[in-house]
Amino acid sequence: MKQFFKFMLASMAGFFLTMIVLFFFFAILIASLLTFTKKEEVVVKPKTVLHLTLKEAIPERSQASPFSFSETRLFSTSNVPGLLETNDLLKRASEDDNISGILLDLSEIGSGMATMEEVRNALLKFKESGKFVVAYGEVYSQKAYYLATTADIICLNPEGALDFRGMAGELVFIKGLLGKLDINPQIIRHGKYKSAIEPLISDRMSEANKEQTLAYINSLWMHISDGISKARNIDPARLQVIADSLLIQTPEDALNYHFVDRVIFKDQLIDLLKEKLEIGKNDKIEMMKLERYKDAPAKTFKKRAKEKVAVIYAVGSIGDGEGSDESIGSERISKAIRKARTDSTVKAIVFRVNSPGGSALASDVILREIKLARDIKPVVVSMGDYAASGGYYIACAADTILANPTTLTGSIGVFGVIPDFSKFFNNKLGVTFDVVKTNKHADYISVTRPMTPYEEKVITNDVERIYKVFVNHVSEGRSMPEALVDSLGQGRVWSGTDGAETGLVDLTGGLQDAINIAANMAKLEDYRIMSLPEQKDPFTQIIDELTGKPSETRLKKELGLLYPYMKELQSLSGLKGVQARLPFILNIQ
Repeated sequence: MKQFFKFMLASMAGFFLTMIVLFFFFAILIASLLTFTKKEEVVVKPKTVLHLTLKEAIPERSQASPFSFSETRLFSTSNVPGLLETNDLLKRASEDDNISGILLDLSEIGSGMATMEEVRNALLKFKESGKFVVAYGEVYSQKAYYLATTADIICLNPEGALDFRGMAGELVFIKGLLGKLDINPQIIRHGKYKSAIEPLISDRMSEANKEQTLAYINSLWMHISDGISKARNIDPARLQVIADSLLIQTPEDALNYHFVDRVIFKDQLIDLLKEKLEIGKNDKIEMMKLERYKDAPAKTFKKRAKEKVAVIYAVGSIGDGEGSDESIGSERISKAIRKARTDSTVKAIVFRVNSPGGSALASDVILREIKLARDIKPVVVSMGDYAASGGYYIACAADTILANPTTLTGSIGVFGVIPDFSKFFNNKLGVTFDVVKTNKHADYISVTRPMTPYEEKVITNDVERIYKVFVNHVSEGRSMPEALVDSLGQGRVWSGTDGAETGLVDLTGGLQDAINIAANMAKLEDYRIMSLPEQKDPFTQIIDELTGKPSETRLKKELGLLYPYMKELQSLSGLKGVQARLPFILNIQ
C-alpha cells in the first residue's frame, strides 16, 4: 500500500508539474504572438506606388486578429483590410501627396463579383485625383480583367493570357451519389424556381432553373461588358463577337483588339513605372501593399464624433445560436441589432447582408429585430454578393434596400428536406431500427423510415404557411400587393439590376452609398461608424485556434477550391426545420 501511494503521489506531482510548464509555455507563446502583431510605425515616402494584388478574398469587415494556425505552420498572418476599410484606404491614397499611383498586379481574384464591383468603383474615384493606375498580369481571369479596365495602361506578359469568353453558371448535382448510398431525400417545397433542392433529386437543371440562372448571368455579363466597353471604348456588339469567337487567344490578339495597351515583361513594367514617377532608371521604386498602408498614420485627424451609424454585418448561412463572422447566428445578430436600437448615440443602422439564406425560423427571429429597430431609427440594407431567400427575408423590412448590380437576390421561396436513411443503414451497414410509441405520431419526422402520406401533408402545410408568411413580410416591407410578390417569388433569383426594376430593391449601390443614405435619413453631418456584432478579441481567437476551433481563414487556405463544397455540406448537415436558401452550389465562370 505504501508503494501504491508513493507512485500515485509521484504521478500527481508529475502531472501538476507538466501543467505548470505547459501553462507558462502557452503564456509565453501568446505574449510573443501579441508582440508580433504590434504595429510598427509605417512611413510613406514620396512617390510611393500602392501595390494591389487582391488575390486573397476581401472580407466584409477587417479582422480583429491578423493570424491563424495550421498543421503546416505554427501560425500564419493575414492582414487583409475589410471592404469598407479597403475603399477608405483608396480614398485616403487619392488625397495622400506621397502616393503617386497604383499598380494593379492581377491574375485570380479571390472576392465575389459584388465585392469587386465596389473596389472597382473606388479605383475609378481614385483616378479622379489625376494619379496614375497601371495594371499588369501574367494571366487575366475575366474578373481580374474587369477590374483592370480601371487602369490608364493595361499590360500583359508576352507569354501570358487573357480570358474573355462570356459567363457560364454551373451547378453540382449529387442525386447519383445519394442513389449509390441508398439515401432518399424526401423534398417538400414551394416555388417552381426554388432550385435549392434540385441537386438532391435531379442530375440536371430544370427548365425553370435554367431560365432564372441564364437571366441572372446574362444580367451580370451585360453589366460587365458594358463597363469594359466604356472603359476601353470598344463597341458592345464587337465585344460579344470577340467573346463568341474566342478571338483573344494570344497576347498579340489582346493588343490588336485594344484589350491591353502594352505587351511587356516585368522588367519593362518597372521601367514604365519609373517613367510615370519621373525618377531615374537606377532609382528604386517605393512600393507599398495596401495591408501595410493601412498602418500608416493618417495625415488628417478628425475629432471623434459622438453620434454613430451602426454597420451590422450578417455574413454566411443563417441558423440559430451564436454563429460567427462567417455564419449568421440568429442570437448573435439579433443581439447586435438590439444593441444598435437601444443605443441613443446610434442614429441610423446599415444592415450589411451577404447571405444565401438558411433557416426560415432564424430568419424570422432576425427580421423581428429589424422591424423593431426600423420603428425607432432609419434602417438601410446594403446587399453584398448574395442576399437571397433567407438573406432577402431578413432584409425586406428595411426603409431602403441597396443592392450591387451583380448581387444575387430574391429567391422568395421555402423548402423542407427529410432524408430517409433506412435503406442506407440496412443495405450498406446492416443496421435496422424498431420503435415503440405512446402515440400514433410520436416518431414524427424520422430519418430511419420513409414519411407517411399524412406526415408529408403536415410538412407541406407547414412549408405553405411559411411561404405565405414570407410573402406577407415582403408585401408589407416593400409596400407591394401579395399577388405581385408571389409572381416575383416562387423561389426565383434576380440580379441587383433586375431587382431594382422589379421593386425588390430600391437602388443599386455599395456599402458606402448605404452609409451615406442612412446618415442623410438621420440628418447627420458629423458621425462615426460602429461595427457590429462585436468580434472576438485576439486573445480569445488564439485560444479557439489552440483548442481545435479552426478559423474560416485557415479552412479556406487549407482546402482551397474545395472550401465552398465543404462549407455547403457542413451547412446541409446542420439543417433544422423549413429552409429558405439558395441552390446547393452555383459556380459562375
